[in-house]
Amino acid sequence: FGKLAGSTQVNELGEVETPILLTSTLNVPRVADALLDYMLTLPGNENVLSINPLVAETNDGYLNDIRGRHVGREEVLAAIRNARGGPVEEGAIGAGTGTIAYGFKGGIGTSSRRLPASLGGYTLGALVQTNFGGVLSIAGAPVGRELGHYYLREELDRGAGGRSAGGNNADGSVIVVIATDAPVTHRNLRRLAARTMMGLARTGSSASNGSGDYAIAFSTAPEVRIRAEGSSGHTPHEVKELSNEAMSPLFLAVIEATEEAVYNSLFRAATMTGNGRTVEALPLDRTLEILQKYRVISR
Repeated sequence: FGKLAGSTQVNELGEVETPILLTSTLNVPRVADALLDYMLTLPGNENVLSINPLVAETNDGYLNDIRGRHVGREEVLAAIRNARGGPVEEGAIGAGTGTIAYGFKGGIGTSSRRLPASLGGYTLGALVQTNFGGVLSIAGAPVGRELGHYYLREELDRGAGGRSAGGNNADGSVIVVIATDAPVTHRNLRRLAARTMMGLARTGSSASNGSGDYAIAFSTAPEVRIRAEGSSGHTPHEVKELSNEAMSPLFLAVIEATEEAVYNSLFRAATMTGNGRTVEALPLDRTLEILQKYRVISR
């Protein structure tokens, strides 16, 4: 199961009012409270009476002392203050510190795509917090199966009369955050977010009963930005947005970027011990051999 606190208002109004913060399940209220503190103290917000904090989570209770609720106001404010452009740290970092994907150490992963100039030259970026399972596939290569590490292996081995070697639990959650500079409004941003699930499926996600899979997409294009100073009046908003037909290249971009971001969350993660347990990282050398075997990469 998963939660994206603040999503109800976003779906209703199509507006993002705060930074989007990621954390673990039991920290959502604390993180939201700290985010409110941050927003209320910003210059110009002295008379603001309502803010919709956006906080998403996955449950990292296997490796993390989740009941300790160790993320508080200072950690949240530090994360916001230290946010910057440029390369994004990936793997076991931030909200991805204790997460697990496909039975291996998961974490934060990113990827992006840029459309050709003939299609607008727009950029789309994906960030994932991976904490889910299934049968890992990388660019079509059955990596999880080849490694003998996949959902339902124990049951399948037992049914075939073999000895069980264990597998991995497919429950968990995944959060996907999509950003684009394409002039896309609320309706098509929701369509864009929906396509991220196709990217997850490409990696082998089983979308299990306990997997809370959430995606949120936003545009940074000035043409579609809703100005706060005019939101309470009756003056119509004038926006210039992409047509429905122009969305198809972005749909492909978001599927590919989401898929690749999942891979990067695994490739950049390291073996971790926490809460009295250890989760191994994806064995890169063996994975490369599998990708070569299936001709995904050259030898």
